[in-house]
Amino acid sequence: MLKRSGFYPVVRVAATGSGVVSQAGGVLLTETVRAVGVDRVLSAALAPWRKARAVHDPGKTVLDLALALALGGDCLADVAVLRAEPSLFGPVASDPTVSRLVDALAAAGPKPLAAIRAARALARQRAWSLAGAAAPTGPDGQVTVDLDATLVTAHSEKEQAAKTYKKGFGFHPLWAFVDHGGEGSGEPLAVVLRKGNAGSNTVADHIAVTRLALAQLPKGHRRGKKILVRTDGAGGTHGFLNWLTQQGRSLSYSIGFTIGEDLQAAIPRIPKKAWTPAYNADGQIREGAWVCEVTDMLNLTGWPKGMRVILRKERPHPGAQLRITDVDGHRITAFATNTPGRQLADLELRHRRRARCEDRIRNAKDTGLRNLPLHDFAQNAVWCEIVALACELIVWMQMLALTGPASRFEPKKLRLRLFGAAAQLIRTARQHHLRIAGH
Repeated sequence: MLKRSGFYPVVRVAATGSGVVSQAGGVLLTETVRAVGVDRVLSAALAPWRKARAVHDPGKTVLDLALALALGGDCLADVAVLRAEPSLFGPVASDPTVSRLVDALAAAGPKPLAAIRAARALARQRAWSLAGAAAPTGPDGQVTVDLDATLVTAHSEKEQAAKTYKKGFGFHPLWAFVDHGGEGSGEPLAVVLRKGNAGSNTVADHIAVTRLALAQLPKGHRRGKKILVRTDGAGGTHGFLNWLTQQGRSLSYSIGFTIGEDLQAAIPRIPKKAWTPAYNADGQIREGAWVCEVTDMLNLTGWPKGMRVILRKERPHPGAQLRITDVDGHRITAFATNTPGRQLADLELRHRRRARCEDRIRNAKDTGLRNLPLHDFAQNAVWCEIVALACELIVWMQMLALTGPASRFEPKKLRLRLFGAAAQLIRTARQHHLRIAGH
């Protein structure tokens, strides 16, 4: 029995133990790497950047960085967490070797980024195949891709860091995620690193990140109405919507729509009977919120054929400040979609659920995105790809190994409850056994 003094047991500590490993829960991630085959495809993809007689495989080093971020690291030197446990993570490159590899990948232009992305796509196809019904496809086989940008603060002078629209200083990357729905997390597909002063509604950037996202989807999910692209009003431009609906692409979309003069003039003319109750997050009628369609009241010349414009009005919460576009004390928002039929409240709830993308970005910031640690822009672009890979490993692990509430745990909770566990490593009959506490 342990002696107690105060609230906690008194124990004697000595650094003489053997056969004990920390971060034992990281074996969930290494088994995920093995199951989806990302180690093999990444090794093959980065083989051109392996120097003659090199000890460490570039693919292994990039994966080690991703694992370190998944376990809570935020810089290159945090691979030391893995290096301390070679029985779990194998040989890990030294800090100078890791740094030289990132420099080499950054100096080689776009080819290494394309190689990493191709390896991620192959691993994703394997992961979705293994997941079966747990893969992020809806009942009708639809895949939902959410786009959103975020600001990343730079605390020192870094290449192409610039003043942001919120008067900060840093970068403005644009992300694409697959939504796993209410029962799962969100899977990063693509990231485009941009200067801090990059525009929120830049058509070329939205097209670029969507192209990268579509290339990441497994075969059979890459085009057509089975893909729903969601974003906020930053994507509500003629150029982006026309690109989404070009012949041969014809993607579904649900995108925020700016309330301009034409729409503002139409709002007072909407009959009261045209408004129907909106739904809350559980699909139940929400008090004080309504939706209606105003497509026939607008001049949509120049917009894609089949576009519908749907409004939502609601009583703002106490203390909320109304905007110039709000009417009669109600908050007014709008979105555009090309989905035919369906109840307006269903379509509006589907669009509002794109807010889950903000949670995915928050998780990415908790997995290495909060501070881009390198100086050169190309180096930080490589870093962003490693962040995406780290987030993917966590999501694939949850999709393949966890059920119930654990399949929705965010990285912080996973680190506290699973990844950070200690265990005893037993070697017997030429095999290694990891013994974790029974509770």
